[in-house]
Amino acid sequence: MEITPNEGALGARITGLDLSKPLSGDEVDRVRMALGKHGVICFPDQHIDAADLKRFSANFGTLEINVAQSYQEPDHPEVMILSNKVVDGKPIGLADAGQDWHTDMSYSKEMAFANVLYGIEIPRKDGTPLGCTEFSNMRAAYLDLPDELKQKLEGRTATHDFNKFWEMMRTEKGSTRPPLTPEQKAKKPPVSQPIFLTHPITGDKILYANPGYTVQIDGMDKAESDEILQFLFRHQLQDKYRHKHPWTENDVLMWDNFGTIHNAVADYGPDTPRLIKRCQVMADKVLADAA
Repeated sequence: MEITPNEGALGARITGLDLSKPLSGDEVDRVRMALGKHGVICFPDQHIDAADLKRFSANFGTLEINVAQSYQEPDHPEVMILSNKVVDGKPIGLADAGQDWHTDMSYSKEMAFANVLYGIEIPRKDGTPLGCTEFSNMRAAYLDLPDELKQKLEGRTATHDFNKFWEMMRTEKGSTRPPLTPEQKAKKPPVSQPIFLTHPITGDKILYANPGYTVQIDGMDKAESDEILQFLFRHQLQDKYRHKHPWTENDVLMWDNFGTIHNAVADYGPDTPRLIKRCQVMADKVLADAA
């Protein structure tokens, strides 16, 4: 097992592991620590099935079963299919590109720790991979905040709301999404999260706010809250914090939802098929281990 850090803001490659086989406890611990340190891990040239992906992901916490049941792997509901492919007139997966910058499930009391994706079909144009996944480093973003702002926001919380993201997606060209119903909103009520979190693996302070879901700094005048949040959103997306992963077939890509925010790049169309399978690891185990 060899860990090779990327150049730049984030990421590392891990080689020497075969994810089609169970990992030892030591290997799981080393992967977890590498993820905490580097934020994004690529395991290249893996040849796995849905059961392997689920087994590997479950080493790190409880796996979410997404509500989009029609896009789950048969017999493995923890494995979601992300794809733009259509078979017999029906989509086989949930399209995931063009979602803008966000942190998965920051709108939920049950927070997400990690995403694990397996690339099966990758779109290309003139040999260049499309549908890259971008990341930004929230440890570095926190460290570079002005001291005055750190002091002002220390101990404060902000509201995260799923409906913000949903309404943003409804404005996309060609979207046919209806507004969330009152019943749907009731199932995903806004939640408050600390603006600054202590990372459960590294102990580092991180900025836990994102353009996708964060709507209001709690207890603050709206005009001041809006001004500060817009500053934070611009700040956290500076090029110096960012890393782009160009997909290759058989990549397994794993990222940390505490230390990063991410964006799926929508630069391909329906004529360029993409097929990825995903597990989402909840934060129950990593938070319990840190307690």
